[in-house]
Amino acid sequence: MKVAHINLFLFSVILFLSSCELVGDIFKAGMWTGVIGLILVVVLIIWILRKIF
Repeated sequence: MKVAHINLFLFSVILFLSSCELVGDIFKAGMWTGVIGLILVVVLIIWILRKIF
C-alpha cells in the first residue's frame, strides 16, 4: 500500500510539472523566490516520505 502512495505521488508530480516549465517560472519569479520555493518543496517531500515509511 505504501508503494502505491509513492507511485501515485511521483506520477502526479511528473504529470503536472514539466521541468522546463518549472525552471522558467522560477526564473520569472526571481532567484530568492525560487530558492525558498525549492527548499519548501524539498522539506515537504522529506516530510511526506517520513510519514509514509
